[in-house]
Amino acid sequence: MALSIASTALSTLPIRENARKFLNVKVEKWMVSKGSKKANATKGGVSSVCEPLPPDRPLWFPGSSPPEWLDGSLPGDFGFDPLGLGSDPELLRWFAQAELMHSRWAMLAVSGILIPEWLESLGLIENFDWFNAGSQTYFTDPTTLFVVQLALMGWVEGRRWADYVNPGSVDIQLKVPHKVNPIPDVGYPGGIWFDPMMWGRGSPEPVMVLRTKEIKNGRLAMLAFVGFCFQAVYTGEGPLENLSKHIADPGHYNVFSAFSSH
Repeated sequence: MALSIASTALSTLPIRENARKFLNVKVEKWMVSKGSKKANATKGGVSSVCEPLPPDRPLWFPGSSPPEWLDGSLPGDFGFDPLGLGSDPELLRWFAQAELMHSRWAMLAVSGILIPEWLESLGLIENFDWFNAGSQTYFTDPTTLFVVQLALMGWVEGRRWADYVNPGSVDIQLKVPHKVNPIPDVGYPGGIWFDPMMWGRGSPEPVMVLRTKEIKNGRLAMLAFVGFCFQAVYTGEGPLENLSKHIADPGHYNVFSAFSSH
């Protein structure tokens, strides 16, 4: 909430306003050069390499009318905003970035839970419980781990925030003579460091498809992590162990038996 308020307050800074206008102008020029009829969908810092979805895009409720601020220009936009939280363009921009970051962390978290548990089932590791990972003994003491993580994550998040406030200010792309680098998109650093296969710099439509798949998988991962938390609280077991027991005896080992046993 504090970061949301801060992002709104920073919208009055000249440097942010100029950066936003610069990006929108660049996007409009690109769309005109490509013959796109969707130049009106460039509000809110739309990507210069991402084709907005058409008006007849799939919606969360078929036949409904999406709110005017959800015009298909954001990956994963299915017209769902019943409370009108994204009616403010600056808040919508912040919410989109916040969801993107949470999605990526959730996908990493789910992978970090499932893969070690699977390796334990194969006998490659022992005594793995993701919900007790913080109490394990590591190569150094907890205080040192906390300080190191705080420093590293603080540096990374600081640079991400700087790029959000002033897009392109922390660009680390390699500068090659006689080659103009594409306009960086907030939340999608790309380049040789983050996109060596250049999947995110293709034609606009496939890029939109890839980014939509990412955010959909991220949303699923966030729900999965919440489910893992409830499983750990009510059963004291990991998700794969719960799944194997449910498959073996679905009538007696399911969500209802978990609640009825407490």
